Amino acid sequence: MEITIVEQKVFLLPETISADQARERAWDKKVAAFGSGFSSLFSRPKTEEVEVTYSEKRYEPFWYALCQGHYAYDRTARFVVKAAGPEVKSVTVAGQDYCLADDKKHGPQVFFLPGIEHCHEDFSKDACFNALSGERIDGAAMLKCARQEIALENFAPDGIVVAPETRASFVVRSLLQEMIKPLQADTIIEERVVIERVELYYRPLYAFEYRWIPKDRSAVAEFDGLTGQMRTGGKTLRQQVSARLSRDLLFDLGADVLGMVVPGGSIAVKLTKAAIDGTKKENKKPNNPSC
Repeated sequence: MEITIVEQKVFLLPETISADQARERAWDKKVAAFGSGFSSLFSRPKTEEVEVTYSEKRYEPFWYALCQGHYAYDRTARFVVKAAGPEVKSVTVAGQDYCLADDKKHGPQVFFLPGIEHCHEDFSKDACFNALSGERIDGAAMLKCARQEIALENFAPDGIVVAPETRASFVVRSLLQEMIKPLQADTIIEERVVIERVELYYRPLYAFEYRWIPKDRSAVAEFDGLTGQMRTGGKTLRQQVSARLSRDLLFDLGADVLGMVVPGGSIAVKLTKAAIDGTKKENKKPNNPSC
């Protein structure tokens, strides 16, 4: 099996909601921050009873990967042929004589012609993953937003940069487990998987911490920096990430890692890195061979 990695890049999704706009929305929604749960139906704060005690802007990561698969293989088969009428008792095909018989599955007056099926399969898989929990997310809308390619090691925006807790190998292996499958084949001619895109995205998010003064209760609301959508029950980090993000650590794609997902365990994996550094000149993608 040959696994080729084409693109490995990091992108920033610039905010469309400014910090001032987020702060205005946070002020307007400060009562709603305490509005979740059954008890809120009977106890809601007044506007003047709630204050914003802390705010932060942070960049949260998610992964996107796209894989293309191609299989070419041969397998022996028996083709069912039905005679033209009951008067036919036998047939000759390519100098070979075949007797007709009644078959329970295929009906009367049939014979079986041996041959070889030449098979090609092409398919693709893509998905987005939360880079903190590893869960799959619906990232279709975010992938349509404007994006800016960045160098991860030099990424130092005006906010908290959250370090991913899952790596590229987790994302790719999750997709490969769905793509790589045992074949009903006598001869495998080609097994090829092209990992066309492995991309780490950073999206902006604003978080505001509120205090309900008379009750001495706190709540956090988060505002999406792309859509402005509010989500209660969030969190604040209150600290900057001190460790420098390492591209080599996060994009940990090697033959030993990817080979773990190949069925059978003994099938050799040939890994070709067509693009080692996404900040360098983009390489051309390999062309698929003609059928």
